[in-house]
Amino acid sequence: MLCDDCKKKEATIQITQIIDNQKMTLNLCQKCAEKRGFSSPFAGVPFPLAEFLSSMISSGPTGSGMGKKTLSRTEKETKCPNCGMTLSQFAQRGRLGCGSCYRTFRTQLKDLLRKIHGSDRHRGKIPNLPGVQMEYLKEERKLQEELKKAIDEEDFEMAASIRDKIKNLQEKK
Repeated sequence: MLCDDCKKKEATIQITQIIDNQKMTLNLCQKCAEKRGFSSPFAGVPFPLAEFLSSMISSGPTGSGMGKKTLSRTEKETKCPNCGMTLSQFAQRGRLGCGSCYRTFRTQLKDLLRKIHGSDRHRGKIPNLPGVQMEYLKEERKLQEELKKAIDEEDFEMAASIRDKIKNLQEKK
């Protein structure tokens, strides 16, 4: 995308501003952004994601496990069958090449995720609530869906009954 100001250079900075509920977006090259007085707060500040990941991959949980392995000339490093990326390339770049990389490097990524997040499983956005409260939320969600279905089917007696169940459930919380 070309810069909105000079229309010559590639836009590398996107500036979005909302004034009176009107959204305005400018795509600018570095030079035009500087002319307008915009500068990145991260300019000059290194963000060594690749170095961080490389250090996480090279040191196992207890000094073993995922440690870097020196490959002999006859050994080949595992490559993603789709994009050809190797684990050492991932460590250098800090990004995987494609979706197949997740399957190819599953074991190493599992260990890496466990180190970074404390778990190798994605738990989603469900709040960490006690079991009873969580059951109430699940039941309420189920009843809301049933209520919508009853209204869509114009079964208003059923809808009123479900509405009352929802009110009772909310009072119990």
